[in-house]
Parts: sequence; structure tokens; C-alpha cells
Amino acid sequence: MKEIKRAVLIVLDSLGIGALPDADGFGDAGADTFGHISETVKDLDIKNMQSLGFCNIYGVAGGRLGIKYPKGTFCRLGEKSAGKDTTVGHWEIAGLISKIPFKTYPEGFPAEFIAAFEKKIGRKVIGNHPASGTAIIEELGHIHESTGSPIVYTSADSVFQIAVNTDVIPLEELYDMCATARKMLVGDWACGRVIARPYVKEGGKRIRTADRKDYSVSPPEDTVLDKLEAAGKRVHAIGKINDIFNGKGITTSVHTVSNEDGVDKTIEALETDFSGLIFTNLVDFDAKYGHRRDPLGYGRAIEAFDKRIPDIMEAMSEDDILILTADHGNDPTFTGTDHTREYVPLVMWGERIEKGNDLGTRDSFADIGATLAEVLGCEPPPCGKSML
Repeated sequence: MKEIKRAVLIVLDSLGIGALPDADGFGDAGADTFGHISETVKDLDIKNMQSLGFCNIYGVAGGRLGIKYPKGTFCRLGEKSAGKDTTVGHWEIAGLISKIPFKTYPEGFPAEFIAAFEKKIGRKVIGNHPASGTAIIEELGHIHESTGSPIVYTSADSVFQIAVNTDVIPLEELYDMCATARKMLVGDWACGRVIARPYVKEGGKRIRTADRKDYSVSPPEDTVLDKLEAAGKRVHAIGKINDIFNGKGITTSVHTVSNEDGVDKTIEALETDFSGLIFTNLVDFDAKYGHRRDPLGYGRAIEAFDKRIPDIMEAMSEDDILILTADHGNDPTFTGTDHTREYVPLVMWGERIEKGNDLGTRDSFADIGATLAEVLGCEPPPCGKSML
């Protein structure tokens, strides 16, 4: 194959396609994000994803939505990393498998950490237990707003989240608190991500804003992003990608406020002339619909993305390829409000990509990173096998 000039890698955040064999060990046996959405939204209109072969992937929606002549290459990918969170999922996509899971805090963060954190920021905190972000601001928002005490909480993932009303605590102070927590959450208090969760109150309703910010640890080894950067390629991060990799291997980045904005910025990047990778995360699927257990909203969000696929394809040249995948599941029909341990889809399309090629089931998300290295012309990442 002639060397590809650019790859457009879009992570449909949390769009899993069925429980992994080890899902029971994570409490996720029977989870199937896309399958259960397709059962809930009976009239799901995703003809563009179908045309690429998304619904021809083994096991997707029980085979009900597959078509006869898909025009992409497709498969499903298992996860080798020890976890089901955003960070390890994206790192594995980029060719780095995490053997040791990030530490989680199902009982909340240790009292000694909370005391030390309160001393550093000069405020008492409230909360400190696993919760849905939208639920906890309703539960504790009135206390926070009357006392100025920030709300801290976690989930089944390795996250320390701080929610504040930005009319009570300014956004920059929230970011400073998160930066402080990030420096502290190492060693015995290790944590994968610190997340700023600002909200406002409008018409009596508490509404989270688009000013979320993630503070991650850096990948412990070079990923395909670093390899591309070393080869003189541009790695353009869209959405929370820059945060997930803590800027490591990223040459340029841009923030987004929604899935729609993420697609717009992806197309804007395609309209510039460069060689390398456009790496986009569309977080609304996970944040707005998966965690909030809203299968109908999730389905409509998939439809909205599907309608934008022709716009993306139109902006591509014959030397570009498009890759659609996910980083974990978040079944909106499942118990709880957390991620689910699932296979993820892989669809590739481009003028130079074989049509209708079913690659079956592959062992690791890391095969994406290995494939990117081969098609874009750089050293391979630590893990993964190229799909070429």
C-alpha cells in the first residue's frame, strides 16, 4: 500500500459492542452498549455507519443490521489492559497496554488525603463518595452554594472529580484546585485522572458546562503519538485527547464543547495541509448518555454523528483514511452508572482501504496504533499488530 498521508482516528467514546469474555470479573456480564441501544431505539437510522460495515462486525446487534456490500474494512477489538476506563482505553489504542490497573476508591478517598487537600486549597470539601456527576450536584449543590465547599466525588474508575458552581467558585480557582489534587494524587494516593466539573444554575436547574478539564498522568512509555512526532508528523488532538495523554506526543490540540463541535473541528483540520494524525474524541456519548443511563438520547446522538460522516468523507483526500473506534463500553441499560468492559468496534475507510474486508476478532485495541505506525511511516509502538 502507498503510504497514507493522514489518518483520522475518531473515538466514539464508550460505544462498546458486547461484553468481553472477562466482563464478569468487572461486574459487566451481559453488557452490550450498542446492541441494547439498537433494541431500545427501534428506528435507529445509521445508514452511513452501516455502509462502512459497522453493523457487519461480528456480534454487533446480533447481526440484524448488517448489509450485503459494506465499503469499509471492519472488526472487533478485545482489550488487554487491566481496566475499562478512558485513560487505559486510549493508551491501548495508541499502542500501550496497562498491565496494572489504576487504583480506585469505592469507599471514597482516604481521610488523610482529604485533610491534606483541604489544607492546601483553604476550603473544606463535601461528598467524597462514588456518584453520578449530575446526581451529586443535585444532592449537594445547595450545601456547596451556601458554604463554598467544593463537591468531590469518584466513580468505579480511577478519578477524583471536583464539581463547583462557577458563580460560587470561579473557574480558574476550580482549575487551580484540580492542579493541586493532581500533584498530590501519586504514590499511596495514586489516581488516574482529576477532572474539573463546573456547573451553573439556570432557572433553578444545575447544568454542567463545557469547561470540563481533565488532568491525567503521562503514559509511562512512548505511544504511537510519540513515534509519529519523532518522525516529523503532526499529531493534532481534538477534544479531551490532549488531556488523556497529558500532552505527551501531541503537537497541536483544540478543545471542544460537544460532539458536533468535535466533528466540525475534525473537518477544519482536514481542510489544512499536513501529514500525520487527527485524533478526535467525541465525549458526549459517554458523558451525556452512557453515564446518565439514557439509551434513547444515546441512540439519537449516534444518529446525529452518522449524518456527519459524509461531511467528513467529503473533506478527505485520496491519501487519507478514516478510522472509527471506541475506548470502552457504557451500556445505558445496565445497572449502575459506570463504564462496562466490552469489545470495541473498528471501521476503516478510504480510497486505499479494501472494501468489505472482515478482520474478525482481534486481541487488542493496540492493533490500531500498530496500524497507524505502518500506514503513516513511523516506528511501531510497544504493543499491537498492524492490520495491514
